[in-house]
Amino acid sequence: MNQKQNKKPSRKQAEDAVRTLLRYAGENPAREGLIDTPKRVVSSYDEFYRGYAQDPHEYLSRTFEEVSGYDEMVVLRDIPFSSHCEHHMAPIIGRAHVGYLPNNKVVGISKLARVVETYAKRLQVQEKMTAQIADCIQDILDPHGVGVVIQATHECMSTRGVQKHGVSMVTSRMAGAFRKDDKTRREFLAVVGPLNALGG
Repeated sequence: MNQKQNKKPSRKQAEDAVRTLLRYAGENPAREGLIDTPKRVVSSYDEFYRGYAQDPHEYLSRTFEEVSGYDEMVVLRDIPFSSHCEHHMAPIIGRAHVGYLPNNKVVGISKLARVVETYAKRLQVQEKMTAQIADCIQDILDPHGVGVVIQATHECMSTRGVQKHGVSMVTSRMAGAFRKDDKTRREFLAVVGPLNALGG
């Protein structure tokens, strides 16, 4: 029964659903400016949620062990991302900071950004996304420690509900040495630096 419930609708069904929502909003899907809107919305969904078709673990599968004994932390700062909240499907716009303490192997830095992107391109809760990124890196690279900090603005808060603008949310996940060793955690947070205003 679950497989039937989770069967992906056809593109036509998805476009018909958009037309229904347009009518619900009080619009006429047949008017000139909206005729192609269902096609555009469905195409945008293919982009917004492409993370469901990707496996972030695969990006970390190719590692490099010839690092000349390098054993200090590796940090990739200010990784921009856009996601959508799973409660209102409104945009989440932010930056992620990812660091790890290698255990005899490192990964190409672009792969860290791809891990962030894959989880971002799914319906998300920021807290969950932060944990998913950290756990993926910990599970696959098996480093001495992992740190992830995410700062983001949530349109579900600024464009509806309380409608508070300029508010950003910060979440973090520390594992291994980043959690157990105060010095390592402080070093990571110092490298990440002060969180800048995102605007919005």
